Amino acid sequence: MPATPAPRLPHADRTLVMGVLNVTPDSFSDGGRYLDADAAIARGLALVEEGADIVDVGGESTRPGAQRVAPREEQARVLPVIAALTAEGIPVSIDTMRAATAAAAVEAGACLINDVSGGLADERMAYVAADTGVDYVAMHWRAHSTEMDDRDRYDDVVAEVAAELAARVDALVRAGVSEDRIVLDPGLGFAKVGDSNWPLLANLGQWSAGRRVLIGASRKRFLGAAISRHPDEEAGPERREHATTAVTTLSAAAGAWAVRVHDARSACDAIAVVSAWQDAAKATR
Repeated sequence: MPATPAPRLPHADRTLVMGVLNVTPDSFSDGGRYLDADAAIARGLALVEEGADIVDVGGESTRPGAQRVAPREEQARVLPVIAALTAEGIPVSIDTMRAATAAAAVEAGACLINDVSGGLADERMAYVAADTGVDYVAMHWRAHSTEMDDRDRYDDVVAEVAAELAARVDALVRAGVSEDRIVLDPGLGFAKVGDSNWPLLANLGQWSAGRRVLIGASRKRFLGAAISRHPDEEAGPERREHATTAVTTLSAAAGAWAVRVHDARSACDAIAVVSAWQDAAKATR
């Protein structure tokens, strides 16, 4: 275990900001920038300086078409970064689908497991979440990156995501995970290429069943499609930041527990505006 107690998840009366830290060569937005451990640690510290409450460290890309990496490589990428950041008192989450990586990350100091597969990619994950006692993000997921776009088939995306997330919650609870430690994520961009994403954002309360919600829309393809000025033009990841901030604002207003973003400063500013607006509304009732 860490020499000092691992940092805990923060509690706040506002939406939390989870800063993305991809220790990968191939993530869709910033792949390769922080593959070196020192660069990754420096970026994690910068995210906190910009206002991030949690730093989400991942060692395997889940972009569309991404190939999986070996568990040993994934852990070699993330564990030194997690240990260094938690030694600085920074709350860290581990972004992984592997139970072994999650367990090692918690041992290194992570206080949250962020599993984009909701436990479907590794049946041992639920037991690791139960045994470690940390909070666990269960994301809606249907398939790995190489085939997930083909699984964007819904008659009623809100109802189907709600049912599939409820099934994951049931499985986690049966494995021993405390219900109050489960956070839900609708899986924006995962088996949801374009228009399937928007109903989930617009109807957050319908699929979340009152649980804490993490929204991870940052720089994703469906935002690029929404802001494109021409049908045959795609706005690339770097052009999607203003759209990301808009989703952060709306998510905070809807009561999301946290947003997962690349630009922590913009997210913090948006959440501060929402908080000021809501405080004023309460004061004038």
